[in-house]
Amino acid sequence: MTTTTELLDNPVLAGLHGAHARFALSRGAAVRYDPRVAPFVALPAGAGPDDWANLAALIGPEGFGVIVGDENAIPADWPVSTRYEGVQLVGGATLGRLDPELLTLGADDVPEMLALTEVTKPGPFFPRTHELGHYVGLRDGAGELVAMAGERQHPAGWTEISAVCTAASQRGRGLASRLINHLAAEITARGERPYLHAVSENVGAIRLYEALGFELRRPIDFTVITPPAG
Repeated sequence: MTTTTELLDNPVLAGLHGAHARFALSRGAAVRYDPRVAPFVALPAGAGPDDWANLAALIGPEGFGVIVGDENAIPADWPVSTRYEGVQLVGGATLGRLDPELLTLGADDVPEMLALTEVTKPGPFFPRTHELGHYVGLRDGAGELVAMAGERQHPAGWTEISAVCTAASQRGRGLASRLINHLAAEITARGERPYLHAVSENVGAIRLYEALGFELRRPIDFTVITPPAG
């Protein structure tokens, strides 16, 4: 499959018009994920006032959305709750290796997945986030979920590896590397390429991703927005 790197400049828009269309809610050119699945929203480049009005209607007066990238300047009357400065890293077409010891996680595991992401804070994870792709994990000797990662945004030819998290008691054992390598191998086996996001200040995670073969593509922001009042 041919991969177009430019799709990663606005990966939410690309994914919701493609592989993740079943999760899309749209109004005009504005699009967002079902809020039970993920908080991400998007507009095409060059969006005008009508497009932002449509996005406000999609989000609702009490809601919020997360924009990935900087395709459009956010209007001055839109409150910005938080802006996370991040980086985007891409992997090659032969990255990773399968790990037969990893467990597939599904609906029955959601309470434990939510509990693990709550304490490790890898990014937004909702009760239906696991439906976005394949999630894998590891359990300790007592059967407790101690590490996990999975697939999130899905522009054509690309799959984002996300929700990489390890319980504090299990860190330093290379579990994150195993999870990422396994997912990367699955992604490349189906002819796609993996990519990742990290907060710029998370130097340790970025170093790990680079050691696994990912390369920095560009800085990219995650901006939490709410519609203007009234």
